[in-house]
Amino acid sequence: MEQKLRMGVVGLGIGVGHISGFQEHSHADVVAICDVNPERLSAAAKEYGIAEKFTDASQMFREAKLDAVSIATPNNLHAPLTIEALKNGIHVLCEKPMAMNAAEASQMLAAAKQAKRNLMINFSFRFSPISYALKEQVDAGLLGDIYFGRTVWHRRYGFPGFGGWFSNKQLAGGGPLIDLGVHRLDLALWLMGYPEPIAVSGATYNILAAQKARQDHKPCTVEDLACGLIKFDNGASLILEASWAAHIKPREEMLTQLCGTKGGLIQRNIEDSYKFYAEIYTNENGYLFTKRLDESPVSVPSAQAEFINSILEKRAPLATGEQGIKVMKILDGLYESAETGREVRFK
Repeated sequence: MEQKLRMGVVGLGIGVGHISGFQEHSHADVVAICDVNPERLSAAAKEYGIAEKFTDASQMFREAKLDAVSIATPNNLHAPLTIEALKNGIHVLCEKPMAMNAAEASQMLAAAKQAKRNLMINFSFRFSPISYALKEQVDAGLLGDIYFGRTVWHRRYGFPGFGGWFSNKQLAGGGPLIDLGVHRLDLALWLMGYPEPIAVSGATYNILAAQKARQDHKPCTVEDLACGLIKFDNGASLILEASWAAHIKPREEMLTQLCGTKGGLIQRNIEDSYKFYAEIYTNENGYLFTKRLDESPVSVPSAQAEFINSILEKRAPLATGEQGIKVMKILDGLYESAETGREVRFK
C-alpha cells in the first residue's frame, strides 16, 4: 500500500476546514491536531477521527512525525510556528495573511529555503473553477495588457468575533484590510501576473467599530474600513477596498474588476453569497460583447490538495511565499500611508 503523507493542523477555528480538505485527498492522512482550547480539541478529534491531540504545537512538531502541517492560528503566531515547523523538517501551509508584516514573511521564506521544504500561503480565492477560468482567459491574452483594476470585499455589518483577537492589532496586525482585503488583493495580483508594486497610498477608518466598542464595552484597536491605491512598475494601478462595516446596500460585496487594452473582466459574488459569476467585456470591430461565466466545467484542486500535490510532485506550490511577501509589502505600505498621510514608495 502506498504510504500517505502524515498531516497535522494547528488551530481548530478555521483549521477544521484544513482537516476536511486534507482528508479528501487519497495520499494524505491527518494524524495530529493542536489547539490551546481542550474542549475544542476534543470535539474536533472526535468529529474527524483523529487520535493524536496536542495543546502545544512545539510538542506536536517534535513527537507526531509529521510530513506537513497547516498553521491556522491568530496572525501573530503564523511566523513563529511556521518557522519552528520548517526547522523540524515539516512542509507548511500557512493561513492568510502570511504574517504580521513583510519582515516576518521574509524570515518564513528564508526558513523554508534553508529547510528545503515547501511553504504555501492559503490564498483560497484562487482555488475555484471560475477564478481558474478567468486566469486562463487572461493568460491567453484576451484582456491584452492590464492597466487598471479594482478589488473589493465590503460587509454591511460583519465583525469576526468582535472584541476577540480579530479586533486586537497586537494579535491580528490590522482589521478588514489584512483579514478580507488580503484575499481580493491576491486574486487581483494573480490575475495580473503579480506585477511589482512601486508605491501605495492608503486610508483607514474606525468609525462604526468604535461605536460598537463603546456600546458593547469591548476593545477594538483595528480599522473597520480601509482603502488604497497601488501603483506597479509596469504602469498599472489597482484600487483595494475592504470593510467589516459600512453603510452600503449589500450585506457582503466581493468583486474584482480588471481593465486591459483588449478587454476587461469582473468576478462578483451572487446576492451576498460566496458563490460567484464572471463576465468578460470586449470591443470587436465596434461591437460591444459581454460574455458571462456562471459555472466552469474545469475541476480545480482545493488549496489543501494543491499543497499536498506540490509536496508529492516535488515542486513549488502555486501560492508561494514570494507572493505572500509581496502581498505583505503592499499591506504594510497601506497601513503606513494611512498613519502618516503620505504616499509610501518602495525601493
